[in-house]
Amino acid sequence: MAGRLIYLIGPSGSGKDSLLEAARAPLAELGCRIVRRVITRSAEARGEAAQAVSVEGFEALQGQGAFALSWSANGLHYGIPNEIDQWLAEGHDVLVNGSRGHLPQARARYPELLPVLLTVDQAVLRERLLSRARESAEDIETRLARNAQFAGDLLAHDPALIVLDNSGALEQTVARLLQRLARAPACA
Repeated sequence: MAGRLIYLIGPSGSGKDSLLEAARAPLAELGCRIVRRVITRSAEARGEAAQAVSVEGFEALQGQGAFALSWSANGLHYGIPNEIDQWLAEGHDVLVNGSRGHLPQARARYPELLPVLLTVDQAVLRERLLSRARESAEDIETRLARNAQFAGDLLAHDPALIVLDNSGALEQTVARLLQRLARAPACA
């Protein structure tokens, strides 16, 4: 039986990287692999434990067919290594940190993917984004409005979507993720 591609999405600041790190050990015990993305940003940049490459290096990898999925967003390039195809074929569940904007393309390639939307209360998200000091207050408000619209559209049109609220304790979010994955149907 093929494994499931679990496609984690959510707005910047929702805690995807924290969730991935906190869930790594319990998911590994269940045979689930968490993919390390390839990103065109400095290895010193804070955030997820990704493989940092130059734009030229990314383009070379993409040209060699190294990615099962790839996209561009916010001035960066992201790639999911093609080793996920082997893991899925071997029956492993595979969790990737995906892109909300790239979900239709990911679903076209992996029709049975299981989308997981990480949400957070707008006030909590605003505070997280402000504390990072990467964007102006106006840019943050624009981002919050866009996030609300995107989440509403997904909720209205994707019955398979698993929604996790990460406004509270991270341990609770990890527990809910594990519960939801245990109840979700396996891929055929």
